[in-house]
Amino acid sequence: MIKKFLFALLFIFSFSALKAAPTESIQSATDTLSVIQHIEEWYKNNTNYYTVTALMACESSVLPVPSEMVIPPAVYIAMDPDSNLNIWLIIFFGTIGALIGASFNYLMAKWLGRLVIYKFADSKIGKSFLLSSEKIMKAETYFNDHGKTSTFVGRFIPVIRHLISIPAGLAKMNYLSFALYTVLGAGLWNCILALLGYLAHGQQDLINKYSHQLSYVFIAAGVILAGWLILKTVRRKKK
Repeated sequence: MIKKFLFALLFIFSFSALKAAPTESIQSATDTLSVIQHIEEWYKNNTNYYTVTALMACESSVLPVPSEMVIPPAVYIAMDPDSNLNIWLIIFFGTIGALIGASFNYLMAKWLGRLVIYKFADSKIGKSFLLSSEKIMKAETYFNDHGKTSTFVGRFIPVIRHLISIPAGLAKMNYLSFALYTVLGAGLWNCILALLGYLAHGQQDLINKYSHQLSYVFIAAGVILAGWLILKTVRRKKK
């Protein structure tokens, strides 16, 4: 997930560079659009509150759609004077989508039970969704160790983020408590992602000039974060 986060940042940098490029050069390269340009064009033509809600619902369910590729680009587009999108509504609908996807995982786990969930995770279909019994076990262990608040804190942890709803369902956690912690966690996470998209637009000239150097900064931050998570896991196992 950290790699996806870094890729999302690089995606935003590419967004800025394309915005700053002369119109003539972009037009002349229409027949050889890069993958990033295709993605930009798709976002421009299709990003709205419905797609943000749907994509974030997928992100919080078993579908591997990273939120880092949904909220920041949507906010970036909202900063365009010609856009009808509102940043606060992007955060709102993104959070609603996260609750919908998390509720799907919660209800699925609650109704199907642990045995079926673990078998599904190790099936071909489950693996195509990047699931595994090890990931489910990791999320369930985290939930058991941290209780109800794990549905809030778990929204900020890679891998755990979109799976924490499953152990909540397996434990038959009170749904209102589950929904409250999910909305709070997802809402705060979406605010962070929205800030990322806002800064990408607000500091466009700076990013265009120093995007290469900034990418190393974010990579270093990702390595530090990964190291901290590994150290925390090792210490917990020792205890």
